[in-house]
Amino acid sequence: MLRGKVAIVTGSGRGVGQAIAKLMAKYGAQVVVNDPGVNVDGTGHDNGPADQTVAAIKKAGGSAVANYDSVVTFEGATNIVKTALENFGELHVVVTAAGILRDRMLHKMSPEEWQAVMDVHLHGTAHVCRAAINIFREQGYGRIITFTSTSGLIGGWGQTNYGAAKLAIVGLTRNLAGESKDRGITVNCIAPSANTRMAGTVPPLADPVERARRLRLLERSSPNAIAPLAVYLASEQAGHITGQVFHQRANEISIISMPNPVRTVHCEGGWMPETIQSNAMSALKPFFTPGQRTNMVFPMIPMD
Repeated sequence: MLRGKVAIVTGSGRGVGQAIAKLMAKYGAQVVVNDPGVNVDGTGHDNGPADQTVAAIKKAGGSAVANYDSVVTFEGATNIVKTALENFGELHVVVTAAGILRDRMLHKMSPEEWQAVMDVHLHGTAHVCRAAINIFREQGYGRIITFTSTSGLIGGWGQTNYGAAKLAIVGLTRNLAGESKDRGITVNCIAPSANTRMAGTVPPLADPVERARRLRLLERSSPNAIAPLAVYLASEQAGHITGQVFHQRANEISIISMPNPVRTVHCEGGWMPETIQSNAMSALKPFFTPGQRTNMVFPMIPMD
């Protein structure tokens, strides 16, 4: 499915990124394994994870090269793309799986904790896309796969920096898809739920039922469960799919709808605060309950 293609996968020394890099290589792609080998919070540096992934790909008969640059700077992103061109001569696929966490409630979060997460997730995604997009436009072909999160799509606790960055990536994805649709380039986004070291740092839910449910789902959703969707979206066969957001968890694949109004109320002559209270909120009441949080859990779908 990816024979003859060259792919960059950022953050592919571990977790979901590693699973995607390995499966893309198995399906014929030559892969740039990018990972600076940082800790979950973005500190440190270690060439080991990228080197180990490359070694595993080569042992399985695939083709890969390591890159240790950070996506935080545009210079780093440019070097990642250069690695692909210098080693394989071409570039067809970009997967932006690199990520870190600095989880904290907003009222306790430092500006540095906010910025570090924005730099890796949002700015890092933008940098790599920017470094590759003109190559794709000139050759009339490209596949970009970005990553969002349920923390951004439906909200969570203690991850305002991460959730804000991840929802912004959805906006980046859909806008870039619109800009690129006539150039043979697709841009799609995946929200993975997988049992990775990043998922292991998320504070447990207070509700014991929901906590047990999430643990069961994570146990059944390894990084390997996420990789097939990324491989498909990177293929020529997926050329008709762009600007979409998918949620992948264990045996489930869901498509996330674009935000749409669920009910609209109209007042001839315009609204006043009093009429909003007496009329508009009455009409909109079925869609929210004051004083209670909205349901933040995806509906359960039976899995094989």
